[in-house]
Amino acid sequence: MTRTNRAPESDPHSRAVAGLRDAFGAGPGGSPDPVVAVAPGRVNLVGGHTDYNDGLCLPLAVDRHVAVAARLRDDDVIRARATDFGETATFAPHDDPAGWAAYVAAVARVLREDAALPGADLAIASDVPSGAGLSSSAAIELAVGRALLGVAGRKMATTDLALACWRAEREGVGVECGILDQFAAGLCEPDAALFLDCRSREFEHVPLGGDVGILVIDTGVSHELADSGYNDRVRECREAVAALDEVADTDLQSLRDVDFDLLERHADALGDTHYRRARHVVSENERVKSAREALSAGDFDVVGDAMLAGHESLRDDYEVSCTELDAAVELAAETAGVYGARMTGGGFGGSAVALVAESALERAEREIRAAVADRVSPKADVFACRPSGGVRLVQPE
Repeated sequence: MTRTNRAPESDPHSRAVAGLRDAFGAGPGGSPDPVVAVAPGRVNLVGGHTDYNDGLCLPLAVDRHVAVAARLRDDDVIRARATDFGETATFAPHDDPAGWAAYVAAVARVLREDAALPGADLAIASDVPSGAGLSSSAAIELAVGRALLGVAGRKMATTDLALACWRAEREGVGVECGILDQFAAGLCEPDAALFLDCRSREFEHVPLGGDVGILVIDTGVSHELADSGYNDRVRECREAVAALDEVADTDLQSLRDVDFDLLERHADALGDTHYRRARHVVSENERVKSAREALSAGDFDVVGDAMLAGHESLRDDYEVSCTELDAAVELAAETAGVYGARMTGGGFGGSAVALVAESALERAEREIRAAVADRVSPKADVFACRPSGGVRLVQPE
């Protein structure tokens, strides 16, 4: 699929419905209107690479969405049309397609473990930029899952659907991710961030309130987590836990069980790389706690400081940033009205997110847009967004 970063002209809902009709016909006479599900992209204010370490995260969904229009078939085959790219994939339950279709097939396969889902024709349309670190993959997974359940007339709690989609990405696509993206795409609410404990899977909606907006700076540098150093970071964290567990006087299951005191007392048990990976996760969990409290109190300066410190840690200790992301964060941070900025997503490309005084949002977007091609990349894009709700059926209402 071709890298895109600008929103298409029409909304994803309309394009998905039109794409279903254009690719697979209008359906038999008297056929009901298609089921349509939408799921949002997300940004992560604080909590990078903590989710697969049983840690804490503070994401919010954004008003860029993936829409999936679905119509029932009379067999078990799924035909899926990527409307924005003009590509179609057809697969039976045990087939293993490549590329974007792997996400669709993996979700269907996991859902079919618990329910006898029939086949379906699907059309997918999106204004979530792909490869931009806004988790278009989780948005596809949640929207496909909700649409497949919808055409089958089955209900599933959103938490259970998010966990099924998390399994699909790990087992079907090969990204050893945590639950952050799927829970954000499923459970976020408008005008709120989601405080998520990835160990207990408990969550809380933290209203944004106040005079604040969100800017996304898409660097135009695509990332594919399955092919990047993402899984290497997962492995390094496990290795750090294993090394600390051998010398600590307490049982350690993950880096969530490590605090600064334990890490410093047993730093000699770790090489430099493993020490820095662990230091990022331990410090990032603390930043999430402080940002959650500050966000609840409307103290956006503290949230912004946590974002900037998190980016520095992701850049220096976790080594998942890149030149373009660093430039985007620097550009945002020096713009008047911006509380803080950081890379969002898995890294190795993608986007930066900035928290901005709402009264300064239009001006900040204009100033950053004027400089972004020279400072970041000729392919970079800048857009404002609002916190959105999670996955839902929009047709039928």
